Formats: sequence, structure tokens, C-alpha cells
Amino acid sequence: MLAATATAACLILPVSSQVDAAIERNPVQVTNVRWYPAYHIAPYAGWANDPNGFCTYKGEYHFFYQHYPYATHWGPMHWGHVVSKDLVHWENLPVALEPDHIYDASGGCFSGSGIEKDGKLYLIYTGHVDLPVISKDYADRIESQNVAVSSDGINFEKIAENPVIYAPQHPEISQSDFRDPKVWLHNGKYYALVGSRTPTVDPAGTEAQGQIVMFESNDLINWNFKNIIACAEGNQGFMWECPNLANIDNCDVLIFSPQGVKPEGNKFLNWHQSVYILGKMNYDTGVYSHGNFELLDYGFDFYAPQVTQALDGRTIMIGWLDMWAGKFPEDTDGWACQMTVPRELRVVNNKLISLPAKELESLRQNETSYQNCVINKKTSLKNINGAVGELITTIDTKNSFDIELRAGGSEKTVFSYDAKTNIFKINRDKSGASIPTKGYREVKLAPADEINLRFFLDRSSIEVFINEGEAVMSTRVYPKETSTGINFVPRGGEMNIKDVTFYTLGEGFPQPKVK
Repeated sequence: MLAATATAACLILPVSSQVDAAIERNPVQVTNVRWYPAYHIAPYAGWANDPNGFCTYKGEYHFFYQHYPYATHWGPMHWGHVVSKDLVHWENLPVALEPDHIYDASGGCFSGSGIEKDGKLYLIYTGHVDLPVISKDYADRIESQNVAVSSDGINFEKIAENPVIYAPQHPEISQSDFRDPKVWLHNGKYYALVGSRTPTVDPAGTEAQGQIVMFESNDLINWNFKNIIACAEGNQGFMWECPNLANIDNCDVLIFSPQGVKPEGNKFLNWHQSVYILGKMNYDTGVYSHGNFELLDYGFDFYAPQVTQALDGRTIMIGWLDMWAGKFPEDTDGWACQMTVPRELRVVNNKLISLPAKELESLRQNETSYQNCVINKKTSLKNINGAVGELITTIDTKNSFDIELRAGGSEKTVFSYDAKTNIFKINRDKSGASIPTKGYREVKLAPADEINLRFFLDRSSIEVFINEGEAVMSTRVYPKETSTGINFVPRGGEMNIKDVTFYTLGEGFPQPKVK
């Protein structure tokens, strides 16, 4: 297999037309903005999934994403591209990568990362090639790691040396699933993590164990295999995708997305998960010492997050605010899928917490506040409503309660707190246009006298940060534009709202031209 792939690497197809031509020839255009986000990153048209290449370059934030510009469904992957000076106000840039070489043309430019070196922006990504299925004993794909370079942060050229990393000939490393490189600089040397799994004769790979492998380099071009840094045990999935490693508050935090984790009660209910592990990376041996993993987000829609270091040193994470194996109602409007708000990561008391990036406060407008509201029936408060806004509230936990968001007619998305169990839930059975995954998601909180909730509402999403980052829950919603109500509902006694503030939020993401 190695000889065959090495030969293929020498055959480079002619470069296609410039990447910005992808926009001009794109037949897809947004036809309705009813669900198009005001401040979340989304495709200008067409499809988007996993975050890619999140980095800083020449004092700006560059963010890329898996993108198919020709339809509102997944297709051969391109890289969409946006840039920002503040993580909140974004500008669309031309498509950064197209699948146009033999090592990526048949399957696409899969996920990867970005890094600045010698005044240039380097993108390291997975080239995916689909192969004819010969038998279950042979790989049905080649996934290799490749490099594209830009001197202006807009136009990228794939280097002649591609592919720069193949799956090593190792008895414990699959030759088929080998993707999503995350690259960083540590003590003068470059390191790359690649998502992988153990080999198996099962064509789907579901009998395997997920793992992450490490490579090292002096120049981003010539790479040496270092080690398998960590591998799944028990119910930890058959494939580990989209790895990230970040040193946060003197702790090495490994973030990745395991496939195939089975539900454990009311946990791990999504088709795929995104998790973190706290530990210590030994750069000499290439081994990551760690404990068990924990969810990054307890909602319906969160996958493939990517982290970067902010210009002031904070660790910032953005994830895909969607989930595979689902329906995307917005695809009838000429676009599909969006990203989460940027989240700052901290390690506190041996736990990773997620906070909304402070830059989001720059979107705030039209503040409305109330204090010490004690209610005994379903209540709405004047000017506490909207489709695009930020709701912050602190509520006594003596009694159970519901908060209904995007409410109107029969529509509502319900957030509930149970005072007896300390369980907080989302229910989206009545959240609007059809979403296959209904029901609820939940998280058990530490006992406390009060709960602090910070909701970010956009036209088709809600994210809630609980108790200063103790837990986060994200969900898509597709209500009517007129469903903007916010209701506070006591359950089993009075509801003591100690304080509540609502801001309307301005636009941070360029709005599409409607056809």
C-alpha cells in the first residue's frame, strides 16, 4: 500500500482556476434570511461543517471551515474563509482551498489547522482520496496530510512536496482513517496531532479503538512519526477526529471528537461527541498522561471544535453548531450550518470551563434590566424578548422552574431546572421547523443556592453558559420569525429571579444578498 500511495504523490494535476472563481460560479444563493445568523459564522451560501485553520496571522484572526459552495449538502470539501480583528465582526474572504490535486481531488480538502511561519500563513490539511473497494482487507481511501502557503493570508498555493505526511507503517495505526492535523510550535520545534484509529478488518472501522498520533518537524515540510499519544479504552469510540492540544493554566488539555461512543444513561446521546481530557504531554516520549474524558458541550449541536491562542494569550475555541445524521431546515434557503460563538477556555479546580469571549460584549445594544422579581405563575417581562439577543439571569434554586425562549403560539424552546436533582435540561420538541433529533439533553450541576444563566440567541440557535462556565449547552432551533417571546415559568413554588438583563445584539457577521 505504501508503494502505491508514494507513486500517487508524484502525480500532480494542473491547478484549477483561482479560488475566488468558486464564488462567481456558485449556483447557490441565499433566498431567505429568516434563520441566517446575525453574529455566528456561516457560509455565504452552500454548505459548511467543521472549523479549520483557526489561527492568528499578522494581528488578525483567520477562521476557515469545511465548505461545499455548490449545494446545501456535503460535497467534495473546500475551505471557506473569514477574517476578523476582534473575534466578533467577521469579513468573508475568497475560498482558500479547492480539491484540485490528485491527493485531494476525488474526496476533498478535509480538516486541518493554520500557523504563521516566517511571515507566511501555512495551512496543513487532510487530502482525502476515495479508492475502489477491492475487499475488506484493503483500505477504501487514502488520507494524507498536505500543506498550502500564503504570503497575503488570502491566496494559497499547495506545495510541490505534498503529501508531507502519510499514515506510518505501524501495526497499531489504520491506513484508512488518518486525518485532521493540528499543528503548533513548542520549544522551537513543530508538532502535529492527527486523528486515527487502530486497524480492523471491519470496513466501517467500528471494531477499532480511536487514537491520536503525533509527528514532529523543524520546517513544517519534513515530518517524523513520534508516537501514539493516547488511545481509547472501553466506551471511548472507534475513531478520534479533530484533535487539539492546548496548554491552559499550566495544564495540557487534549480536545477531540470521538465517533462511536455509546450512550450512558442520558449522557452521550448525540450521534458523535466532542470531549476534553486534562493531562500532561511528554514531548520527549510522545506520550500524553491523562484521566478520563468529559463532554465539552451538553446540548444537541456541537462538534469538531478547534482552538487557537488569542492575541492576548487566552485560549479561544469555536465549534460546529450542528450535528451529523440530522436534517438542516435552512438548506431550503440556500445555506446550511453555522459555528458557535467564540468561547474562552480556562482550567479551574481540575475542570475545563467555557466562557463567552469577552469581545461578544461589543455587540450589546438596548439594555433592559429587572431585579428581585418573585413570581408564582408564567410571566413575561416588558422588553425581555427577541430573536437576536443576550439574556443573563440569576435565579434562586429553592424551587424548580422553566424558561421558554423563542416562544410564540405553539412554539417554544424550554430550558428547565429541577431543584431536587440539580439537573438542567433543554427540550426542543416545539422549537419550530422539523429537526429529527427531538427530546431533551441534560447536565447535572453541583448543588448551589442559585444558578446563573447566560443565553446567546440568534435566529436559528441558542447557546447557554451555566454558572460561569460550569457547563454549556448548544442547540439549533427553527421557529417562526414572530416567535420572540421569553417566559419565566415557576414549577412547584415561587420563582425568585434575583436579576435579569436582556440586550439586543448587533450584527457581527456579513448578511447575504438575498436572491
